[in-house]
Amino acid sequence: MSTPDPTYNAVTVGTFFARHAEALHMEQLDHSIVGMEREIREPTLNRPGLALSGFYSYFAEKRIQVFGAAEFSYLNSLNPVEAQGRCRALCERPIPCIVVARGYEPPPYLLGEAAAAGIAIFVSKMVTMNFLNAATLALAHDFAPTKSEYGSMVDILGVGTLIRGSSGIGKSECVLGLLERGHSLVSDDITRYRGIEGRELIGTSPDLTRHHMEVRGLGVINVMSIFGVGSVRLEKRLDLVVTLRDWEELEEVDRTGLDQDYYNVLEIQVPHVTIPVRMGRDLARLVEVAALDQKLKSMGHHSALEFNNRLMQLMQRNQKS
Repeated sequence: MSTPDPTYNAVTVGTFFARHAEALHMEQLDHSIVGMEREIREPTLNRPGLALSGFYSYFAEKRIQVFGAAEFSYLNSLNPVEAQGRCRALCERPIPCIVVARGYEPPPYLLGEAAAAGIAIFVSKMVTMNFLNAATLALAHDFAPTKSEYGSMVDILGVGTLIRGSSGIGKSECVLGLLERGHSLVSDDITRYRGIEGRELIGTSPDLTRHHMEVRGLGVINVMSIFGVGSVRLEKRLDLVVTLRDWEELEEVDRTGLDQDYYNVLEIQVPHVTIPVRMGRDLARLVEVAALDQKLKSMGHHSALEFNNRLMQLMQRNQKS
């Protein structure tokens, strides 16, 4: 089953401000909305101290520029004409925007040069380092690559599980069985994943289908209304991928569990198991056990490997006796 290629989000200054202004305590000084269409091209920030001194050999012009106490102390040490010239040189670079931390009031010459260059200036009441840390996390979220996977995602006792399979294999019935057992739905049919720093995947539902499921014969149902508010989650880390396949399509069924298979999403390897589907099998129970077994493995307990080691030790004792 093919899945869409990953997408990498382009973030404009306007988008960044709309998403994070409240959390970062940012305010826009000029109500003319200047420079909101400029793109932020790197998911981090820069303090332009060296640039203000005239050194541009390694200037990070793709990043948001943050002014703090050090930058204003340096500008105040210059005469106004020279300070304005340094700000003009900075604003002539294709920087996305300027954020003034600590609630400082930007000097008129900085406001004038930024307005002339079409660069937005924001003021944040946060301490400079706190703003840098919080804004870096926000940008990492915005710039994270995303990819859609066909399948339903369920939170099974803390184990984020993606349930895949061909159309009509029984995914919806399996998910309903898990919801009846008290587990939580993250997404139905299509799950959107966001890769965080190449180490973990966060799954969520498209806005249109959030909290809803399509069940053949019943139509679209509201999961939260039927099973309660605890039956849904907005997002969850992906820990396990389960693929449901018809028993007849499998050439060989794994009976030991010694060999760990993986499923690749955004270049991140996720543990993967294939469960054969046949009339009379309780798929919800099998998926639940698979998730619990994966939870044990994450805690350092590999049931199949432990059983195999015990078996080998018993065989060695029998050979010696």
